[in-house]
Amino acid sequence: MKRLVTLSSLAAFAALALSAQAAPASHTSPETVRAHAGTTNTLAAEQGEFRWHGSVAAGRVVEIKGVNGRIEANPASGGEVEVVAVKTARRSNPDDVRIEVVQHGDGVTICAVYPNVEGQEPNTCAPGRGGHMSTRNNDTSVEFMVRVPAGVRFTGRTVNGGVEAHDLSGDVDASTVNGSVHVSTNGLARASTVNGSIVALMGRADWSDGLEFKTVNGGIDLTFPAGLSAEVEAKTVNGQISTDFPLTVQSTFGRRHLSGTIGGGGRELRLETVNGSVQIRRAS
Repeated sequence: MKRLVTLSSLAAFAALALSAQAAPASHTSPETVRAHAGTTNTLAAEQGEFRWHGSVAAGRVVEIKGVNGRIEANPASGGEVEVVAVKTARRSNPDDVRIEVVQHGDGVTICAVYPNVEGQEPNTCAPGRGGHMSTRNNDTSVEFMVRVPAGVRFTGRTVNGGVEAHDLSGDVDASTVNGSVHVSTNGLARASTVNGSIVALMGRADWSDGLEFKTVNGGIDLTFPAGLSAEVEAKTVNGQISTDFPLTVQSTFGRRHLSGTIGGGGRELRLETVNGSVQIRRAS
């Protein structure tokens, strides 16, 4: 039964042409291996379309970094990562935006690299929080479609566009600024946006560090396995907080900010929005 956490309920207690296989990421040296659109026998680009495929070992990551354009990930039918990027523009030249592949010890990172902006540091593609990307007067949009093999982690980051990951088996980390995030995975998920909602369904609830979901304009709707145990902190300004799990409230800070324990607690779960509701669901 859904439990609506409000003031009254708180008292009761007291979310292509050409494609050639790249060297497997699992066998790369610690130094990154870079390839650019147009590199012979590695990548192909024609009419704004880019394709890449390659091996990434289970437990490692395929990371996509965009700026303008959505990112969508689905399960691969085989053991290789497959990436298709489609570039479109109204005024700018899509060829000015290159797709760069960086293979590294933890997997592969693929970026949409825009022309450098005068007076700013060069745009670069690098794994994780590394690299730099800025645009000015370039309206090129790059839409990424990714096929992720079983057991491979997926990270999708963009600025203007949604991020979707459907029916994956590994952990997912998804972030954008202007767009919604939708994730379903047998692993764990992390997600953030500013203008958009977050919907995530996870098959695991055994994270070892804090798990955070954050937006400003949008709701947060999370589904966890029935055995969830977590220390929950949930905040909203214009919305409600509800949970399918019994929640022992530890403290409240007004009607829409609470902290409490689900199950045996232990793991930190932080949920924050301004304009939207927070829902914690139990998988059926």
